[in-house]
Amino acid sequence: MMKFVCVGLGLAGCLFFSGCRTAELESRPFSSVREYALTNGNGMTVRITNYGARITSIQVPDRLGVFDDVVLGYDSVEGYINAVDRAYLGGLVGRYGNRIARGRFSLDGKDYVLAANNNKNHLHGGNLGFDKVIWTVDSAEGNSLQLSYLSFDGEEGYPGNLSVQVTYTLTEDNELKIEYDAVTDQATPVNLTNHSYFNLAGEGAPTILNHELMIAADAVTPVDDGLIPKGELSSVDGTSFDFRTPKKIGRDIGADNEQLRFGLGYDHNWVLSKKDVGLTLAASLYDPDSGRLLEIFTEEPGIQFYSGNFLDGRLIGKSGKPYAYRSALCLEPQHFPDSPNQPDFPSTILYPGDRYHTVSVYKFSAK
Repeated sequence: MMKFVCVGLGLAGCLFFSGCRTAELESRPFSSVREYALTNGNGMTVRITNYGARITSIQVPDRLGVFDDVVLGYDSVEGYINAVDRAYLGGLVGRYGNRIARGRFSLDGKDYVLAANNNKNHLHGGNLGFDKVIWTVDSAEGNSLQLSYLSFDGEEGYPGNLSVQVTYTLTEDNELKIEYDAVTDQATPVNLTNHSYFNLAGEGAPTILNHELMIAADAVTPVDDGLIPKGELSSVDGTSFDFRTPKKIGRDIGADNEQLRFGLGYDHNWVLSKKDVGLTLAASLYDPDSGRLLEIFTEEPGIQFYSGNFLDGRLIGKSGKPYAYRSALCLEPQHFPDSPNQPDFPSTILYPGDRYHTVSVYKFSAK
């Protein structure tokens, strides 16, 4: 079952301004913004808005059958368009999720300059990435929502007209499937992912440090002090980054480790130990208090684990509670950061005539 509601500034009507960017809309109402709810037979509900193709809520039961919202977000579109908020809550980030060093790369003999919106580096698509645009609703039927966006040649400095489509599907097995597709008319880097913040104890709960995390990865891509990969792989064996067996996030996060100092905690890409190109288990997250379990399956070669190190209580969420330091975490299936500048990393370049296609699945249960 699916339903939708209009959100925004209270004006009548829900006209679409397809593909419009935030800067163009700041002076007029966001009457085109809607929120959609996908609900399955188990009562699980996922809410998504076409502003930034964002996940705004995921309601799932605990071991006693009590439902709670397990992702951070706001209760109105104003929270998401607030320029102070650069946390990307629930957003679909792109054209390139994660960082590109110095906001520069070369492709086919030409140099490109992107916004340096994260200190000296480029992050999550720039000043107005895909999380800050209004997507067109292509289909809202049954248990699926399909959205699209046309990113024009030169947008945020990227080459080529990139046509992007994302499909959210909620299954009867309490799985949220996210399917990404894109085509281009010029060679361009593409790396799309979802930037939801999870706390399985419930949105607004004080910490994720007691959550138990497993990441199916034998290596990470170590970074410099700007969180840009050095271009090498580093074994997790015997380090604070070894999550191959589930452990509490808080166990090693305060260890005396240069990589943890650079990230102010965990903010790194894990290299998944994949044996095939299909959907495989990348990570699992378990809250022992509620019994909620999240398993993430992906076709991507990596996953970014970010432990909420920059949450500082200034963001007030939909429950009215401040989002405190390490009160939520992100697990983002992806290609590796800075791949356009790292020839030894899996390529993120999409060429005309090829199709970008990747799937990630977020499965919820309780035990």
